Amino acid sequence: MVAWNAGQLRLAAGHDLTYHHGLELVFADPALVSCPSNFQDPAFRAASPDELLRVTRQLGEEPPVVVAFEADAGGPEPVSCLIAAERLEIVHETVLRYWREDAATGQRFAPWVRPPHR
Repeated sequence: MVAWNAGQLRLAAGHDLTYHHGLELVFADPALVSCPSNFQDPAFRAASPDELLRVTRQLGEEPPVVVAFEADAGGPEPVSCLIAAERLEIVHETVLRYWREDAATGQRFAPWVRPPHR
């Protein structure tokens, strides 16, 4: 997870999240987030009828976006995750997770990256 505030949940994906990531799932106005704060290797799937019913009962209506997936959260078994939101945007862009002076056009920095103090 890269960022989460009341208006947006941003999940990052990449082969090696140490230095950068190249894909973000941006959930606008998330109404329900049921997943651990740290997970890896998500396997996305359609939400089951039971999951859709649960979300609808909890929110009072079926949201426009419901995303379900299984992920490795460090335990012996994968965990089931569910996110409901108003919109989903898929962003393909290199996001650097460390500071560098020569960042190329089309690259941006993760929210926590700051230039070194001089």
